[in-house]
Amino acid sequence: MTLLQSTLDTSADDFAANRDSMLGKLADLDAEYAKAIAGGGPKYVERHRKRGKMLARERVELLIDPDSPFLELSPLAAWGSDYTVGASVVTGIGVVEGVECVIMASDPTVRGGSSNPWTVKKTFRAMDIALENRLPLINLGESGGADLPSQKEIFIPGGRLFRDLTRLSAAGIPTIALVFGNATAGGAYVPGMSDHVVMVKGQSKVFLGGPPLVKMATGEESDDESLGGAEMHARTSGLADYFAVDEQDAIRIGRRIVARLNWRKRGQEPGLVVPPLFDEEELLGIVPGDLKIPFDPRDVIARVVDGSDFDEFKPLYGTSLATGWARVHGYPVGVLANTRGVLFSEESQKAAQFIQLANQTDTPLIFLHNTTGYMVGKDFEQGGIIKHGSMMINAVSNSKVPHISILMGASYGAGHYGMCGRAYDPRFLFAWPSAKSAVMGPQQLAGVLSIVARAAAVSRGQEYDEDQDAAMRAMVESQIEAQSLPKFLSGLLYDDGVIDPRDTRTVLGMCLSAIHTTPVAGADGFGVFRM
Repeated sequence: MTLLQSTLDTSADDFAANRDSMLGKLADLDAEYAKAIAGGGPKYVERHRKRGKMLARERVELLIDPDSPFLELSPLAAWGSDYTVGASVVTGIGVVEGVECVIMASDPTVRGGSSNPWTVKKTFRAMDIALENRLPLINLGESGGADLPSQKEIFIPGGRLFRDLTRLSAAGIPTIALVFGNATAGGAYVPGMSDHVVMVKGQSKVFLGGPPLVKMATGEESDDESLGGAEMHARTSGLADYFAVDEQDAIRIGRRIVARLNWRKRGQEPGLVVPPLFDEEELLGIVPGDLKIPFDPRDVIARVVDGSDFDEFKPLYGTSLATGWARVHGYPVGVLANTRGVLFSEESQKAAQFIQLANQTDTPLIFLHNTTGYMVGKDFEQGGIIKHGSMMINAVSNSKVPHISILMGASYGAGHYGMCGRAYDPRFLFAWPSAKSAVMGPQQLAGVLSIVARAAAVSRGQEYDEDQDAAMRAMVESQIEAQSLPKFLSGLLYDDGVIDPRDTRTVLGMCLSAIHTTPVAGADGFGVFRM
């Protein structure tokens, strides 16, 4: 074993300051998470309960195995928009009868569970995770369909929901719909296109057009039950495969459906799990509040990987990027972690080779971000930084082994791409509260704009207004700072959630277990590397 020796001094003032800064960020995020958990607010929660119904998260909790974790995805979706934080749906990965499943639960306390543009995006992300990782999909439905005022942003892309349901089924991935209330108009196709359907007596209402629409369209008089009630669909139309007497019974039936799937994981089984040698609580004090101050990601690795055992690859070459082999919860992984922010030619070439090796051995990769991007300057341009950075990005783009990205600190510029940012389709991407991501740092971006504006004034023979420049720089820095923060980016679904650093090992373990539901295989070849 090659054990990491942590350099972290937990008695130092810097550690205490870093820890306080991280705890402050976590407290701020807790306030935002509380908004998602609150759903539509006390009035609508109380109205929902008076109808004898459970809340979305209560349904999820009853569905998953007792005392098992639930990895919630995109809980801050729609943050900063005009829509409720959480986007009126709960999504995540949970274990049901010993089977890892993707779970989607409509939140009927938010505008009746209707779908807005962020609901659609969040739902698509969850379904992508189900397809990529071969996880059964369970839909806990109670939705009024599209949020009509925003239909122009929903109708066209929203059809993908039904397409994806059929593609999951065609891929042999079970889809299960537990219908707790309305599933009307387009929403009726969710049970219509699911493999297994459970409806609840006196609650489920599944029809393409409700009684008022039927009256307007055909002149026919009808009621909810005869038109689309659970008993009608169970006895007459055959849309319901199972008829539940209440919500608890529906969840019981849902669990039995999963138990009867005869589901088997096809991927590698984990090996012996050995906890790290260092306390995960210490992860709070590693990242400085000021990201300009470097930190050693090996201190993070030592508190995340099994036994703090890390075989570093090329430790003396390209030292701004640590690469090496480890295990997390018994699963083999390769790790790429930025050490000093900037990526040079050596780091880029080292990363490309390491990614190729991981693909040769079918080993998933974990990217730990803290990068300001690729190095700029005359000497570096002449030294081929564009070629070498492109080599790294090429390797990441064409790698076929699963990638998991964790944004710990900065993730700026093309360095974000080279470290497998969202556009490069990592299986999962999470951020720490300390993370920031943008085209470049706020000061750098404002400075570039200032230089360009100053040069333009000189070319026109005009005197440059320094006061206006200072105001512009302050405004731009403030804007870019706000738009680079985790809650803003998470609201846009540019990550799968902002996690407590202390949960990093657990989150990685759950993701790796989900990934290994299907076999892991590396790339057979890569594109042309410009040498």
